[in-house]
Amino acid sequence: MQHPALRFLGHSTTRLELGGRVVLTDPVLTPRVSLLRRVVPPLRAEDWVDADLVLISHLHGDHLHLPSLRLLRPDTRVVVPRGAAEWVRRRGVRRVEEIDVGQEIRDGGVRVTAVPAAHSGHRWGPRSTRGPQSPALGHVLEADGLRIYAAGDTDLFDGMADLGSLGLDVALLPVWGWGPNLGPGHLDPERAAEAVDVLRPRLAVPVHWGTLAVAGLTRAPAGHGARMRALLHDPPHRFAAAARERGSTSTITIARPGQDVPLDGEGHRE
Repeated sequence: MQHPALRFLGHSTTRLELGGRVVLTDPVLTPRVSLLRRVVPPLRAEDWVDADLVLISHLHGDHLHLPSLRLLRPDTRVVVPRGAAEWVRRRGVRRVEEIDVGQEIRDGGVRVTAVPAAHSGHRWGPRSTRGPQSPALGHVLEADGLRIYAAGDTDLFDGMADLGSLGLDVALLPVWGWGPNLGPGHLDPERAAEAVDVLRPRLAVPVHWGTLAVAGLTRAPAGHGARMRALLHDPPHRFAAAARERGSTSTITIARPGQDVPLDGEGHRE
């Protein structure tokens, strides 16, 4: 019998083994994403080759990464936000379907509910009027007696308290991004700690950090280079410290990209 398991693969990509299925969130599997490069060890094919279900939170290229989706088996079920399926299908991903806020899908023993996110849903960012537009989503996964919230990219939003009332076991919360600054629609470490207050998960795992950077920036001398090197390390620790200062009772577990996250809350706590 498969036991529930979670591995942080980097950025917003996680591998979940639940309900007899392997689920990937926002898979970014390649060494490069446009101008960004992976600054941690490469993934192994066994991290993703057996994926049954892929959940896409929104259309930005570091979350809906077409080259990564094309690496998956053609029969892998890829679930995208409302309005994006045909656009993705035309780009070579065969098995694509849509979900909208409040809708559910089932795959094996896994139930997935789409929930809101406060983030731009446009492929090219909040100021563009070209290309596909779909709502940004989070996902709540339920299987094996666990309820897991994968936030995708989001800021705090009014309905987040409703998610806290579900009795979450795990919250996968973004704490930074890939650049020296954050735009609108993101949680920084301190706002992610506020989210923990609202969500009250048993276990909170920081994601969306420490994986991607503009090529060459981390090797730059002091100034931007030093700041970028710090931002590849510091955000989850700032998040854990801020949660402690707020008196959170949630366990904060920090995993480096490629590391397993014990779902019992043991392991690298902060």
